[in-house]
Amino acid sequence: MREGRAEERTSRRGFLAAAGAGALAGFAGCSSLNLTDEGAGDTERSTPAVERPAAVYYPTHATGMQTSGVERSNGYACALTYTIPETFWLVTGDETAEATPTAGDELHVMPVVWDVETGQRLTDLGPMLRFADDGRVVASNAPWPMLAQRMGFHYGGNVALPGGGVYDVTVRVGAPAARHAGALAAPASATFEFSLAYSAAELDAIAYRTIEGAGERGALDPMEMRMLPSSALPAPDALPGRHLGTGRIGDAAVAATVLDDATRFGGTESDVYLAVSPRTPYNRYPLPMAGFSARVDGADYDLVETLDDDLGHHYGIALDADVARATVSLDVPPQVSRHEGYETAFLDTGHATLGE
Repeated sequence: MREGRAEERTSRRGFLAAAGAGALAGFAGCSSLNLTDEGAGDTERSTPAVERPAAVYYPTHATGMQTSGVERSNGYACALTYTIPETFWLVTGDETAEATPTAGDELHVMPVVWDVETGQRLTDLGPMLRFADDGRVVASNAPWPMLAQRMGFHYGGNVALPGGGVYDVTVRVGAPAARHAGALAAPASATFEFSLAYSAAELDAIAYRTIEGAGERGALDPMEMRMLPSSALPAPDALPGRHLGTGRIGDAAVAATVLDDATRFGGTESDVYLAVSPRTPYNRYPLPMAGFSARVDGADYDLVETLDDDLGHHYGIALDADVARATVSLDVPPQVSRHEGYETAFLDTGHATLGE
């Protein structure tokens, strides 16, 4: 662990506690950050600067990735993927901070965790990674929850390693920070063991292409990943229940639906369940680590971040009366980190009224 990283992690946790979003506090920081333009390494390939709209836009480049396999533990599966070091943006409130690779960074490591039974990608875990060489720990990393246009939701961070070789990598996740409903597993912890082997030549061979139209509104298509489930949410009209419609808060699409039975969400059979499903435009990726509320019949309710095998990632609440109309408010922007193309979007609060 390099000097100075503990301070970065502490300051971020301090903000999350102050934001009042309890589910956010379980996430730690990336172990290798540079929040200025100084000290950037040579591994990340240079890209042209573009004018960035305050919305989702085409990034300057797209990068391929490699995988070290898939392992299972306690009802979860984990894929360990990696690419060359990448720039990304951290989010604190409605502000972003650019995190560029440092000179010692070798890889951008991206564990993806999902529920084995349902295939639901999990957005509420705080993975810890340990890299060992012949039994000697050479790096520890607590990757950030992230969004990328081609990969969707994942955990990621740049990692400083001694160089190419074979490393034993341990990925450990703790208990879920959000509510798990339906058939989703919720173990107290799960541990995955991988062997990660790479060389400088293999990193140089990872696909890299610049994007025509960079800076224009739009998004790249998701990457085809046969070993990994998609992180895309169901289309609004595919959500179960009675649909209230889809609105916009900034660049986020916000769908809402009402289910007649709230038992699996902590309510009763006679309660209804209001589910609010925010997602990115174009690729329908979830927007976790946000604060949402809803006004129904003049009363205000805080919504609970939830993962469900039918609804996917959403924010919801059980109510004892039917819902025909709801004003949904985004009170805390999604605190998920972003790769290029998402860092200027989903930073504004606001509201949308859905229903009759």
